[in-house]
Amino acid sequence: MMTQAASAEFKLSLTKALTDQLGATLAPLKPAPLAAINLAALDPRPGVYELFLRGQRVYVGKAARSLPDRLAQHLRKISGRTNIDLAYMSFVAVYVDEDLDAAAPEKLLIKKYQKSGNISWNTNGFGNKDPGRRRDQSMVKAAHFDAYYPINLEFPIEVKPGAHTVAAMLKEAKALLPFTFRFEQKREAAKLYKDTVVKFSENISTVQDLAVLLVGSLPGQWQATALPGYMILYPELVAYESALMWWRRGDDGTVIITQGPRHFVGGDVADGGADDDD
Repeated sequence: MMTQAASAEFKLSLTKALTDQLGATLAPLKPAPLAAINLAALDPRPGVYELFLRGQRVYVGKAARSLPDRLAQHLRKISGRTNIDLAYMSFVAVYVDEDLDAAAPEKLLIKKYQKSGNISWNTNGFGNKDPGRRRDQSMVKAAHFDAYYPINLEFPIEVKPGAHTVAAMLKEAKALLPFTFRFEQKREAAKLYKDTVVKFSENISTVQDLAVLLVGSLPGQWQATALPGYMILYPELVAYESALMWWRRGDDGTVIITQGPRHFVGGDVADGGADDDD
């Protein structure tokens, strides 16, 4: 007669083992400020990372090729936002040499941390890229990252005075701005950019200065629009529901600046008074 069971059930959980190992590796790490000097100290290897705002974990991500490159993208993005200061951002990172897509370590960590609700940026659109032309008129929800931290229209840029084609200024703007700046790419527009020369005697110092100069140099039906997460420039006259601001040229050639119908303050959506005379 058998006094104990001759069989038992064993379930191999590789995901749990990986999650536990990642957690054990990350736990003792001390977050470092999200600054260029600290990113330069990282090896250009793949891995996973966590972002912290005021010491609280807000985002978990992966870098398929280079941790410093991916973190630099986040640093640049946050540097061009309002309501947030890079001085309060920090990170930790772990190199992972295995196939990241197959192991999906960042997904394991997201699942682990979701239980405590402390990775809010993973669900509010922080990692989103340019949504594309079809989404420009979509209403940005009040809980979206772009609503909490809209683009900074006073972001300092420097374009030296002189004579420049619009094409050259658009190219330089894309390089200088820490957020997406998308504009019409059709052949006739590209020709207009190359043929239109802008002359100015004072430095362009902010995003708003740049928008005024570009719109003032193009035909009257062109409009620059600042949406919560990016800027666009197209031959149109559209009052975007989520716009922070837009710029159009009036009949007399002056640029009319209009605050959008809604604006965002710290995640709350508030009504804004449009000052356009159109």
